Amino acid sequence: MRAVVQRVNGASVVVDGETVGEIVGPGLCVLVGVTHDDTPEKAAQLARKLWSVRILEGEKSCSDLAAPLLVISQFTLYGDARKGRRPTWNAAAPGEVAEPLVDEVVARLRELGAHVETGRFGADMKVTLTNDGPFTVIVEV
Repeated sequence: MRAVVQRVNGASVVVDGETVGEIVGPGLCVLVGVTHDDTPEKAAQLARKLWSVRILEGEKSCSDLAAPLLVISQFTLYGDARKGRRPTWNAAAPGEVAEPLVDEVVARLRELGAHVETGRFGADMKVTLTNDGPFTVIVEV
């Protein structure tokens, strides 16, 4: 699993004009990509990392500050544009594999005590955020 993690001061996701997920104030906006060999165990590992990674102000984590997370599925994180002008998506898991694993990340975060908002899997989403820093890291498990 691969995640692009951005420290934000607010973020939201809109589908068809409706806000389906929103966090206000300091937190993390997390774009999650799934590849073919990912498992529920990797989803749990990613959730633990997201909950405890110390990238918020003052080297704090979401668990330290009870900061919210906005988790959005994004298959394009496994796009490959090394050859030609058009990316390939061969490394991205198909929706029937990816969706339950993204849901597992969210469920595990909630089990840890996190407030988690989400996008809508497979939808055309409009994501708005204020990157705080800017501060962006890539996490792979």
